[in-house]
Amino acid sequence: MIVGIDLGTTNSLVSVFTPDGPILIPNALGSTLTPSAVYMDGEERILVGASAKDHLINNPHTATARFKRLMGTDKTSTLQGKTYTPEDLSSFVLRALKADAEAYLGETVTEAVVSVPAYFNEIQRNATINAAKLAGLTVRRLINEPTAAALAYGLQDKEAENTFLVVDLGGGTFDVSILEMFSGVMEVRSSAGDAFLGGEDFTNRILDHFQEQLGRKATDLSAADLSRLRKLADQAKCRISDEPRVSVDYRDGEQAHTLTLSRDTFATLSEDLINRMKVPLQRAISDANLKASEIDRIVLVGGATRMPSVRNLIAKLFKRFPEHSIDPDTVVALGAAVQAGLVARDAALDDVVMTDVCPFTLGFETSHRTGPDGQDEHGIFSPLIERNTTIPASRNTIVEASQKGQTRIDLKVFQGEAPYVKDNIPIGSYQFALPYNRHDYEKVDVRFTYDSSGVLEVISTVVSTGQSKTLIIENAPGAMSAQMIAKRFKELEKIKVHPRDLAVNEALISQASAAYANALGVQRQEIGFLLSEFETVLRTYDNRAIEQGRRKLGEYLSAIDGAGVFD
Repeated sequence: MIVGIDLGTTNSLVSVFTPDGPILIPNALGSTLTPSAVYMDGEERILVGASAKDHLINNPHTATARFKRLMGTDKTSTLQGKTYTPEDLSSFVLRALKADAEAYLGETVTEAVVSVPAYFNEIQRNATINAAKLAGLTVRRLINEPTAAALAYGLQDKEAENTFLVVDLGGGTFDVSILEMFSGVMEVRSSAGDAFLGGEDFTNRILDHFQEQLGRKATDLSAADLSRLRKLADQAKCRISDEPRVSVDYRDGEQAHTLTLSRDTFATLSEDLINRMKVPLQRAISDANLKASEIDRIVLVGGATRMPSVRNLIAKLFKRFPEHSIDPDTVVALGAAVQAGLVARDAALDDVVMTDVCPFTLGFETSHRTGPDGQDEHGIFSPLIERNTTIPASRNTIVEASQKGQTRIDLKVFQGEAPYVKDNIPIGSYQFALPYNRHDYEKVDVRFTYDSSGVLEVISTVVSTGQSKTLIIENAPGAMSAQMIAKRFKELEKIKVHPRDLAVNEALISQASAAYANALGVQRQEIGFLLSEFETVLRTYDNRAIEQGRRKLGEYLSAIDGAGVFD
């Protein structure tokens, strides 16, 4: 069984393709959305999801989230005194999704199609594959998030001929793709994006605004207070989509503050973020050799596209309203399930064919001889696979040593669109030997192969000897050898995970604790009483009494919060 996984910055989902089409798999709490958050308790047991997200408020030093934005970097997080990489943390989320899928399907799950932002680079894609391996999953294919979304929409009308523009604003990334659907073939024409623009950036603007209302700087607040304030900022961001003005209550010691946000103020605070969305949109249309008027359908993906400012931007640029008939939070996961069905060659999908593109230009550093003296100008970017080339793709070129008698070449690989490598992103490098030759400039055949999962292989072959070397990324974040992965897998496997059937109780306790931390007066006393009552019931091990207590506490929290985990 191959499952589809949307590994998101804010939430993650798992799905499967069935004879009735793609379906979402619920977690232990009955929700299809699992917050991408990890918590470790004092006994070094891991919790993933809603309860971990609530622990970010009560115990910010023992929980973490938003680590997808760090994938492929050397930044780490510390939980209970131990250090974890973004790949480690992502693997915990993937393990939880794997367990949910196995509980739902009644069989072992070892393979997955995993979605990634279209603008993830080589290092970030490899880091995602490594995270899956650490979770005990084999990635059969990585699929770009906008492509997955278009696949979910395109499956509804396989015989139609449409040109899709997919606008994907998730928690941490922004992607744009243009796709064509014709006669059961879905072809990606172009992709563009910003790997560091997402809903979290809009939340940060509201957080700053609330801090100004409090007259506080981030350095003035404790980690717990900052986490509580951030949760309120996120709630305000969600509510402002439906209300022209919102207010939230923040407790500062024994003082209560009412913080406000109007839709106009939010538009001003996020104006530069909205403007950043225009460049990828324009680039995608230009690279597809289309005009805005030639786009048939505009599809919104990602929870952040619910913001009126985002929808207004799209409507203004394209003179029409975008589609969102499929839930923007779940459409990528549904598309990943369709791709999983394609990989598994499900009979219901035999007549669907899909192509994708490389979303960025890949090349390497070279030197050019310039001027009358033949001096070398270093740091030139030589593109080999241009952005929006249909993949899989393989391109090669012949380069020569800069000097006679040269015995090695340093090959440095970059991603980007600038003419000089200093302005592009380094994604790997290696050295390889040349035969000693004082008579000629040794020639080398450099070949880039970019596969359908967006993973790059670089092979250098010395023309005179036929000796080859394949790219091994040295000292790059996200690079892990098979031995390193196996070793880390054994280490992470030893970490205890909370039993899945107890997750619902733990989630409710952590939600109640978070509500207690931000309440005052009578309401705080009531939460404390109900929480104490529920924990007493848990110690009886009476399943019927526990169910009743859980319902009582859950209903109260839902009533005061408007949207608890048990709604």
